[in-house]
Amino acid sequence: MNSFTIKDIELLTGIKAHTIRIWEQRYKLLRPKRKDTNHRVYDNDDLKHIMRVSYLYHRGVKISKIAEMTDEEIRRRSLEEKLEEDLFQPLSNQLVEAMIDFDQQRFEKVFNNALLRFGFEKTILQVIYPFLQRVGLLWLNDCVNPAQEHFASLIVRKKMMVAIDGLELSRESGTDSFLLFLPEGEYHEIPLLFVQYLLKQHGCQVVNLGASVPLEDLKFFTDRRRVTHIYTHMLTCFSQKDMDAFLHEMADMFPAVQIIVSGPQTERIAHTLPANVRALHSLDEIIEFTRKSKKAAVR
Repeated sequence: MNSFTIKDIELLTGIKAHTIRIWEQRYKLLRPKRKDTNHRVYDNDDLKHIMRVSYLYHRGVKISKIAEMTDEEIRRRSLEEKLEEDLFQPLSNQLVEAMIDFDQQRFEKVFNNALLRFGFEKTILQVIYPFLQRVGLLWLNDCVNPAQEHFASLIVRKKMMVAIDGLELSRESGTDSFLLFLPEGEYHEIPLLFVQYLLKQHGCQVVNLGASVPLEDLKFFTDRRRVTHIYTHMLTCFSQKDMDAFLHEMADMFPAVQIIVSGPQTERIAHTLPANVRALHSLDEIIEFTRKSKKAAVR
């Protein structure tokens, strides 16, 4: 059974710890267990329940009204509520709950409704990325099983690939040509797929070689096809020393190509980057880069 601190609950639901304590004391909405130190401890059922409460609360239902409902009424009401544009966080919470329960039907229902209401790009930015951040928090705290993470990631990956396939290929000659890949040992494809979607949407030519690709495979491709940019996203697999060595190796291997690297591992870069390497340190920088690529492609 997974366990969570009140701080974990705060981060996952967006409800302040002080507010949660008040809800417990005044409305008996939760009855957490206590450690020997008297600190609160919450289990999976507590987490799912407070997420449902949080969802209704963000929908404008008064907490006093929620407290009068049974657990089953809260669960049913949270499923019946319609999406609104200011409810991105509760939607991410619902995805976490569906992931914990391996509830594919509910996961896809929340995802599909968000796509219909907000469109693909806003759904990914405002619902899926916050959801993935919460999954990361759960993983760091040993509160999610790899099977749960894979369950959710594969559904997201499938949706993203369908969206990418739905975009027209650029047929303009002379446009920027991007080669996307993840380095050996890196398997988190979702950020790379989102960049592929944005670049293709903006009229760039894009080829994605996928996860855990040796540099020799990139060289084999670039020797046979025109490539103006190589793009990669690094989440987990490099130490600081290895990161610097890897980027310099890429710069030497592809001197005529602009190399773009993004992801949390860019924080490990210690030395000055080679002239043909650029690091993007945030999601905003990534989005701005793809928009500028659109302008370049139009020219």
